Amino acid sequence: MTTSTTGAPAEIELAIGGMTCASCAARIEKKLNRMDGVTATVNYATEKAKVHYSGDVSVPELIATVEATGYTAREPEPVRSEPAAGTEAAEEADELRPLRQRLVTAVALAVPVIAMAMVPALQFEYWQWLSLTLAAPVVTYAAWPFHRAAFTNARHGAATMDTLISVGTSAAFLWSLWALFLGTAGTPGMTHPFELTIARSDGAGNIYLEAAAGVTAFILAGRYFEARSKRKAGAALKALLELGAKDVTVLRPDGSEQTVPVADLAVGDRFLVRPGEKIATDGTIVEGSSAVDASMLTGESVPVEVGVGDGVTGATLNAGGRLVVEATRVGADTQLARMAKLVEDAQNGKAAAQRLADRISGVFVPVVIALALATLGFWIGNGAGPTAAFTAAVAVLIIACPCALGLATPTALMVGTGRGAQIGILIKGPEVLESTRKADTVVLDKTGTVTTGRMTLLAVHTADGVDESEVLRLAGALEHSSEHPIARAVADGATAKLGSLPAPEDFANVPGLGVQGVVDGHAVLVGREQLLAEWAMALPADLARAKSEAETAGRTAIAVAWDGAARAVLEVADAVKDTSPEAIARLRALGLTPVLLTGDNRAVAESVAREVGIDPEHVIAEVLPQDKVDVVKRLQGEGRSVAMVGDGVNDAAALAQADLGLAMGTGTDAAIEAGDLTLVRGDLRAAADAIRLARKTLGTIKSNLFWAFAYNVAALPLAAAGLLNPMIAGAAMAFSSVFVVGNSLRLRGFKAAA
Repeated sequence: MTTSTTGAPAEIELAIGGMTCASCAARIEKKLNRMDGVTATVNYATEKAKVHYSGDVSVPELIATVEATGYTAREPEPVRSEPAAGTEAAEEADELRPLRQRLVTAVALAVPVIAMAMVPALQFEYWQWLSLTLAAPVVTYAAWPFHRAAFTNARHGAATMDTLISVGTSAAFLWSLWALFLGTAGTPGMTHPFELTIARSDGAGNIYLEAAAGVTAFILAGRYFEARSKRKAGAALKALLELGAKDVTVLRPDGSEQTVPVADLAVGDRFLVRPGEKIATDGTIVEGSSAVDASMLTGESVPVEVGVGDGVTGATLNAGGRLVVEATRVGADTQLARMAKLVEDAQNGKAAAQRLADRISGVFVPVVIALALATLGFWIGNGAGPTAAFTAAVAVLIIACPCALGLATPTALMVGTGRGAQIGILIKGPEVLESTRKADTVVLDKTGTVTTGRMTLLAVHTADGVDESEVLRLAGALEHSSEHPIARAVADGATAKLGSLPAPEDFANVPGLGVQGVVDGHAVLVGREQLLAEWAMALPADLARAKSEAETAGRTAIAVAWDGAARAVLEVADAVKDTSPEAIARLRALGLTPVLLTGDNRAVAESVAREVGIDPEHVIAEVLPQDKVDVVKRLQGEGRSVAMVGDGVNDAAALAQADLGLAMGTGTDAAIEAGDLTLVRGDLRAAADAIRLARKTLGTIKSNLFWAFAYNVAALPLAAAGLLNPMIAGAAMAFSSVFVVGNSLRLRGFKAAA
């Protein structure tokens, strides 16, 4: 983050508070962009404003502009790399507690109010006064956020759904107060008259407390579930930062070792990395050799052999020997920190989805208020009396009160996401759904997505007269003593086929070449062809051909020799998942063009593409982690709507940049948090199911919104004409809500094809 005091161009990210809908973000953005030299993007989902500014503009002036618009702004605190246990959960609970308390209060008090109003048998002698006692806290305390937002909007000449909720509930409540204290509704033994029309009655015996309390409770429920999903914004950054090592063993000049927090490392410090430990920061190896597993960071499926003078990256795993590394980059300069910045930029660059209900309410709300005032004037002008006129106006407000609109998105989303969770698909929020409909290209990360993400023994080629089981028994026994990922693949493959393996003797690791030892009296070598050459052995023609073909296909070839002769070649590679070809076919059936994206070499990538059915021209190989975002941007620049499926940290920024990010649940937390959809099963077929479910959920939301608006719009003329008294209007409003919920429940019948 940069601030400017000299007029030089700079940028800052502000944390925005007080937004209740996407139109709030649009209003703030509009105000900021009116300032000279300012270009701002406000993201409602992440509650942040990314501002580029120059000239004489200062940060306090930016904050003052936001505050003058009716919202709060501050410079966000830096993300901690080591949050205390439970801190994130506690912060989330603190932010949601006030809303949750209002929701619980509203539901507990509104239910009996609605029951007494709708069930005549419950209307005892003084029931209306109990209703008032219960409804008052709902309309004042529980509905306060709506009233406050409506007041803020009014000060700035704007109206949203909050305005209509506030006006409708307040009108119903105030009319009820008038009827109870100044009309006839407070008379002991009063019951609700059940009349379809106002019929020019004075309405002094009618109370509408159930409408005021019920609308408040329903809308608060929708807001609460929306707020819970929004709290996940920014978690990708925390996941990235937590991926790195927390502590590091520093070697002091006197030869002593000292464990210190990674944050205390400085450029030039030398630190120790033992087998199985994460490398603390970017650096250069000054002592030792090993294999480094960088798959979680770079997407490379094959561990990289490193030695003195080679560079290593923080957060990668030392899979082999002891290393001493000299730090070359620390803190914000490391590759991990730069990737975190990429994720942040991609998330902030994704425009907040404009909710359909909020877009329409910008016109709908003032029209309804004007219609209510016109109704009031019309009835008074026709001699109906002020009470009958006000009753008709209240009927207009209540029939238009957007309870069904507030439920349309959250109920469909809750049912859709609940069903998705049952079949291993997590949808993060309504903003995701529109992208599933538009997506026409799906970019697939190779390692861990199309493939298993781990080295697997795929084939055994033996010389004439050599038994395959004997090869696996001797090679597997020797490799079982090694920690190298390729060795683990051989050992696991041998164990799976033969069961127990003999114990080797005189085991030795030959750095960068392989292993050697004695198994059941045989002197065994397993490793690269160069290892055999050191013992004056060569591969026979048939094995040399098998090795060449394996390497051409992008696989790793391992030579096996014992008792002075080469006996076999083993093929090891990151195996394609059995379900991947079927998954690619399903994605094509949904109208998506699959593109394979990987950091591996082109031979490996094209081999995998052929196996799963992806066209060679849609293979993008040898892509560095930071370039994956550029690939997604390039495809978007070609006019494509891009869905991205990935599982590694190297995919996190690209997942955030894509129009639709699908993260494999078997991958890293950073990828999962950056994605819009999470596929818990780790099966690529779930990607097709996820897109189908998301599209169906989107369709349900749109039909809910259509019927909610159509229902209210159709009933408005009836209410204005006096053909619906407010009691019937309240019942009609409740029925529209029931209709929306029932329509949403149909999503429970969604079935996964996988």
